[in-house]
Amino acid sequence: MKPGKLTLPDLAAMKARGEKIVMVTAYDAPGARLAEQAGIDILLVGDTAGMVVLGHEGTVGVTMEEMLFLTRTVARVAERPLVVGDLPFGSYHVSDEDAVRNAIRFVKEAGADVVKLEGAGPSLSRVRAIVAAGIGVMGHVGLTPQSETILGGFKTQGRTASKARQLLADALALEAAGCFAVVLEAVPEPVAARITEALTVPTIGIGAGASCDGQVLVYHDLLGLTEGRAPRFVKRYANLAAEIRGALETYAEEVRTGVYPAAEHTYPMPEEELGVFLADGVEHAHRDR
Repeated sequence: MKPGKLTLPDLAAMKARGEKIVMVTAYDAPGARLAEQAGIDILLVGDTAGMVVLGHEGTVGVTMEEMLFLTRTVARVAERPLVVGDLPFGSYHVSDEDAVRNAIRFVKEAGADVVKLEGAGPSLSRVRAIVAAGIGVMGHVGLTPQSETILGGFKTQGRTASKARQLLADALALEAAGCFAVVLEAVPEPVAARITEALTVPTIGIGAGASCDGQVLVYHDLLGLTEGRAPRFVKRYANLAAEIRGALETYAEEVRTGVYPAAEHTYPMPEEELGVFLADGVEHAHRDR
């Protein structure tokens, strides 16, 4: 572990002090570096990369190799933030052995500090197995994007008393299985508040209200790099898509009109060397005739 790296006991202590935990997704070295400079606590190399980086419509198509590559680029530069590798769809669903094997790959090959997986139920034995192998696990309940077809789409979860009770039970079960934190996604605020109060480990909310111990947003969403309709919980802190597009349009126009590159963007050559070079060119031309 790198010196100064945020640890799992540090996160537990932050919850105990009532200090909010800040998590954001990261998919490359520049993003990880900027997030660290901004004081972010946890970097989630999320399978949301499928949509915001890799061009998929959802998360299901993301592969282990893609996730390992992205995680490696983030872990390479992250010093203090905890780096969480997101186990993609299919990497932990078949067996505990598969789950442990792929979690080990995240740590050993990609440099992740811990991993994250979705759901409770069958995932509980996966959590226990991975934790037994010495790797920390972040849980995830509520809207679990890898299961969005079963859930009927990207919809709020836990809106009835019975479903809210099930979410609480699932979160408690994940804690008992060994999770060091649990993400609560698209959950009514009172339900998230009750779960946060019941758990001794931190909760990280995304569309789950302010009572969670921490918050997470997708890097591209909060920076305004994604356009169009965003989920209700997204707050855009910048509008970088418009700024980047404008810069690219200006660049294209300047190249086509000859404005760029100007003299200050070129490298000079000593006059005497240029004279020799040009004279050589004339001499070679005469010789060729």
